[in-house]
Amino acid sequence: MSDTHKLIVDVDTGIDDSLALLYLLASPEAEILGIASTAGNVPVEQVAANNLNWLALCGAPHIEVALGAREPLVIPLRTTEETHGPQGIGHAVLPDSGRKRSVRTATDLWVDLVREYPGQLTGLVTGPLTNLALAIRREPDLPSLLKRLVVMGGSFNYPGNTTPTAEWNVSVDPHAAKEVFDAFSVVPAHRRPIICGLNVTESIEMFPEHVRRLADAAGSTPEEIISPDDGPDVRSSASNSVIRHMSDAIRFYMEFHREYDQGFLAHMHDPFAAAVALDPSLATLKPATVDVETESPLLIGTTVADWVGHWKREPNADIAISTDPAEFFDRLVHRVGNYARVVG
Repeated sequence: MSDTHKLIVDVDTGIDDSLALLYLLASPEAEILGIASTAGNVPVEQVAANNLNWLALCGAPHIEVALGAREPLVIPLRTTEETHGPQGIGHAVLPDSGRKRSVRTATDLWVDLVREYPGQLTGLVTGPLTNLALAIRREPDLPSLLKRLVVMGGSFNYPGNTTPTAEWNVSVDPHAAKEVFDAFSVVPAHRRPIICGLNVTESIEMFPEHVRRLADAAGSTPEEIISPDDGPDVRSSASNSVIRHMSDAIRFYMEFHREYDQGFLAHMHDPFAAAVALDPSLATLKPATVDVETESPLLIGTTVADWVGHWKREPNADIAISTDPAEFFDRLVHRVGNYARVVG
């Protein structure tokens, strides 16, 4: 087994955030010390409930789940239930876990953990960067205390998915993203944040065959088939509870992508970022100086990368520019499938 990665995970759960959590729970080298919830895909209270309910469904230990920011730093909150469903988990309906949220806020969780584990903690953010920006305001040394940061966000030399130029997570709170990227300009090259933008994550295309493979690895019956010809009321009958709920969530995500003429598939942005947090070699990285537009009505939320030094500023990020999607899905199927087999 690889060396253990101590993690704080900041999410706006979310269908693909859900699978990212499952990937980490299924990875023996991942030690999740805390989960920070932020508003994004759905309101923050629903995000926290989703996190607690997934943990309970998987029989996971009582990992601390903290409630974070309800609103972005400056602009009003937008959520995206049309993408992720009314509860953020597609067609899935998770049993109420009965678990309680932490008494700490997400800001406290970030600050307390980096102080407790200086130089040991990897931060993974798959939602808006609001909680992390607030934590850096509280503890300006946070970037230097963190071992590494991995972010799913932005789009580099590639179209946006929320506006023509902006990616969802950054566009929800562009001011927070700018504060975070600016703050990490102080870290040495080997600890620069890794940014997984749409330019790579939209190559992580999940098809019904991947879900079938996951169910097969879990030993679930009957064969799990998600078909584009299914009616809107079709739900999974998988014998494995994890597979059944995951399949119903992913089905909704595939239906959404088809509705927007992207095919009957699902872009699995966040599980890819989770995999990179555990193994950065999964992505080819290129250093750049990243900034975020916060003023222009036309371009707000756009991430801009200076690859060649026009700004005369040192790189503050390593941007993922390519990967092997087949290798990622092999890892996902092996890990999550076997994990689901164990937890049932």
